[in-house]
Amino acid sequence: MKAPVAAKKRTQFDEHGQTRVDDYYWLKDREDPEVIAYLNAENDYTETTLSHIAGFREDLYQEIVSRLDPTDESVPYRQDDYFYYNRYEDGAEYALFCRKHKSLEAEEEIVLNEPELAKGHSFFAVGGAAMSTSHRMIAYAVDTVGRRICNIRIRDLESKTELDETLPSASGSMAWSKDDRYLFYTRQHEETLRSHQIWRHELGTDPSQDVLIYEEEDTTFAIGVWRSKSKEFIFIESAHKVQSEFRFVRSDDPLGEFQVFLPRRKGHEYTVEHHRDFFYIHSNDAAQNFRMFRCPVSDTSRSTWEEIVPHREDVLLEDMEIFNDFLVLGERKGGLIRLRVREWESGDEHYVAFDEPAYTAHLYANRSFDTKILRFYYTSLTTPGSVYDYDMKTRERELLKRDRVLGGEFKVENYVTERLHAKAGDGVHVPISLVYHKDTRVDDGSAPLLLYGYGSYGSTMDASFSSARLSLIDRGFVFAIAHIRGSEALGRAWYENGKMMKKKNTFTDFIDCGEHLIAKKMTSRDRIFAYGGSAGGLLMGAVMNMRPDLFHGVVAAVPFVDVVTTMLDESIPLTTMEYDEWGNPNEPEAYAYIRSYSPYDNVRELNYPHLLVTTGLHDSQVQYWEPAKWVAKLRDLKVGHNRLLLHTNMDAGHGGASGRFEQFKEVALRFAFLLDLAGKVDPA
Repeated sequence: MKAPVAAKKRTQFDEHGQTRVDDYYWLKDREDPEVIAYLNAENDYTETTLSHIAGFREDLYQEIVSRLDPTDESVPYRQDDYFYYNRYEDGAEYALFCRKHKSLEAEEEIVLNEPELAKGHSFFAVGGAAMSTSHRMIAYAVDTVGRRICNIRIRDLESKTELDETLPSASGSMAWSKDDRYLFYTRQHEETLRSHQIWRHELGTDPSQDVLIYEEEDTTFAIGVWRSKSKEFIFIESAHKVQSEFRFVRSDDPLGEFQVFLPRRKGHEYTVEHHRDFFYIHSNDAAQNFRMFRCPVSDTSRSTWEEIVPHREDVLLEDMEIFNDFLVLGERKGGLIRLRVREWESGDEHYVAFDEPAYTAHLYANRSFDTKILRFYYTSLTTPGSVYDYDMKTRERELLKRDRVLGGEFKVENYVTERLHAKAGDGVHVPISLVYHKDTRVDDGSAPLLLYGYGSYGSTMDASFSSARLSLIDRGFVFAIAHIRGSEALGRAWYENGKMMKKKNTFTDFIDCGEHLIAKKMTSRDRIFAYGGSAGGLLMGAVMNMRPDLFHGVVAAVPFVDVVTTMLDESIPLTTMEYDEWGNPNEPEAYAYIRSYSPYDNVRELNYPHLLVTTGLHDSQVQYWEPAKWVAKLRDLKVGHNRLLLHTNMDAGHGGASGRFEQFKEVALRFAFLLDLAGKVDPA
């Protein structure tokens, strides 16, 4: 079967005295039958090209899902007089959200029946949920398209009936008043998908009568609403890449006027929590790596702020959890998360100990103030997801649950995890976390290696376990994570040096990590592969243009590759909120820099590596036409005979297919593509 060839239809853009031609701009119209026909043709071509491994791909999918616990259940957490948890019935794609009253021995009550709600929908996701103060009502946001525009429904748990009140165009951000009478929720702009309005709905009234509480008119901000852990306050946050602003009202005064906590100021990011007579503030005011303050509820002006945790140059303060007798901080030092426990009265401090060289740990479902038990989640590249209760007084921990890996073949001692550092071109050392089977040779260049990277928005991709990934590792792959600049792996400066006019550090760091692994003979040039999604897909595209010879094969999932066009189009979701991440190409200097690395704009006549690109027709974050245009242009210009495949999920969005098992069909596609290139396909 010949590869599809997209028609060229010239569209010319004139910007800053330069002319830019886009022959595939027409693919932007998802209602055009010609566009759909092209996407379907690419899907057919992908299936035909990979038909020789169709059976292996299906076997791989079955292998991956066979490791999952078909009746998995989360650890119950206590909120007031109820214990809440999720569980799956045997083989179900969606979960039951359940609770028990006062005791885990009590009769189970199903709060939300997702399998029932999902019936008749090719895509289904609960975008968020909020339990009312009395626990009688639950509001939940449902997305049946994949574009993250939800309808909020309200269920009376006492009468077990749905209220005839659907709140439209919402996100999953919502908060109840203390008396259960009012629900505050966020509406999204239908075109840009920016959360820009907070509305108040009164139960028992027509949603058309809802009251607009606040509208964020600055298009570079998005907003959200939630209730404090204490349930005493409702917060509205206006969030920007480099600044934030909070408003608040008492939850027992839902008709009152929201007050500004502290007016926005460029460069100042802060979050707020409440306990008793104080607000607690996580802030980067004169503190690149953040510090912590508190102020009286009666006066939130900056002059009243009292510093509780000072700034440190080598420690990023990421998170906080407040208890009656303890303060717990989530910190990052040397690229690794640490949980720091402080006793309020004595001031004594200690850290929760973790022993592996690479791991992730975070606070988890701590809903009560009056407890000495801290709940946290822990995982590593060799340790399945684990939930612990930790006694902050005695320092004893109890393992409540570790995700089961079925099949009987997985044993932690069969796998090796390491932490390496690659020296970048400018002298900085970039951490690399990796895992492999103990029987895999990692000293002679024979092992295939998959290098994963993201490197944007300050998001750090910590080392975590994946049972699906065993299908690569058990067949001899090394899996590695490059903790490149653009993340916050080594603090806020690590992020600042991988964004805006320093974005290319992200790409060169990834290249240097690949070169380092080859130099150490952990792999070789014809055995190394790369994978990234979304902004990590941008990383893949940029690296391919810069070093088409480095990787044997690449997988780019929902890749953000048409950076110039997207960042110049304010009608596209997220564009205006991204200026402080990528730069504003309406400004000549930023335009020139972005254009110099934008993958789509820099496709040339090169021998690119084997490439699999995946996307979703209803993607709300990276529109499907970016990867579609990129593949069309690559197919026109690339030289050589390496594979170029595009797979579009015609029923899904940015996160891929919904459903617990269905999502792994796309994972099996990626893995089969890589294993085939590595010569690791099981014999029929």
